Amino acid sequence: MDNIFSTLTLNLRFGLADDGPNSWNHRKKCFPHLFKNHSVDFVGFQEANDFQTDFLKDILPEFNFIGKRSPAPSFWQNNIIFYKKTWECIHNEHFFLSPTPMTPSRSRESRWPRQCTIGMFKNKNRILIYINTHFDFDAAVQTKSAKLIMKQLSHLPAEPPVILMGDFNATPYHPCYMIFTGKDQKTNRLYFKNIFKEPYPGTHHGFTGNINGNHIDWILYRGRIISRECKIIYDTIDGVYPSDHYPLYAKFKWENDEV
Repeated sequence: MDNIFSTLTLNLRFGLADDGPNSWNHRKKCFPHLFKNHSVDFVGFQEANDFQTDFLKDILPEFNFIGKRSPAPSFWQNNIIFYKKTWECIHNEHFFLSPTPMTPSRSRESRWPRQCTIGMFKNKNRILIYINTHFDFDAAVQTKSAKLIMKQLSHLPAEPPVILMGDFNATPYHPCYMIFTGKDQKTNRLYFKNIFKEPYPGTHHGFTGNINGNHIDWILYRGRIISRECKIIYDTIDGVYPSDHYPLYAKFKWENDEV
């Protein structure tokens, strides 16, 4: 339906990690099942090695994607946005969550060179902005990263709805969350809302299947769209999880449209 769209976000788990029975070669069999059972318009992947992106490209032929750096260092981790070919990407940008965002770099306190991918997408007269990111562990760096994303977003058109998704390595009780969900002083409106409500469901399980972990993966949204559905996906294939994080799924409708 043209007035409904859906999204999914998932930290893939670094494909070169020595995870034994949970290594990428064992886990990748889960993904055809995942997308067969959960049809979406947009997918945000974090922590993606090139070979993981190539695999996903092969099993998602009806999708295009942005965010892959090519050629990339072997240990490079990208934040990829896959989108159905019914949508056209009319603008995209990729930057680093550091003092020098336009060059490959990291904050001094960051363990990894954290990044953000932004795409603006059009389908007929509909326009959406999607942001996919992966934050570091340091709380001060997280706050700086949130401010940088808000600054970059301020350069884009204000009218289109925005979906902000990713692995933030922080819960909704951390300072960086307040940067995204605080109020605009001019309009007194919240910048972003969380698709999930308290008590926030756990999203990281470390391959244990624990459902009570921290809510560190978020889908936030703003603009003239309405939340229709949200869920955590707990699916396994032969007892294997797609990742050490659970996928998050959300469905939206355009405001003022009849459904």
